[in-house]
Amino acid sequence: MSIDKDTAARVAKLARIRVEPDQLDALAGEFNTILGFIEQLNEVDVDGVEPMVSVTPQRLKRREDVVTDGNQPDKVLANAPDAREGFFAVPKVVE
Repeated sequence: MSIDKDTAARVAKLARIRVEPDQLDALAGEFNTILGFIEQLNEVDVDGVEPMVSVTPQRLKRREDVVTDGNQPDKVLANAPDAREGFFAVPKVVE
């Protein structure tokens, strides 16, 4: 697959990237280089290889999933601009 100047312009537009018209040829060349690397990866035989998440096999530490209030209401409300009676106080928006 080869990317031409028009396709590079369309990709740039979809990605909301402003690319000057004189730079479209260089961008198309970079896209083609990336696609070349992807084609090289497609040549690797990965049959029987399990997908991995990390290079070191380790299990995540797990805890019991229990709903709590966090036991830190004072710390939670410390950054609130206005807190009353243990709750966030906000201005009334509906009359």
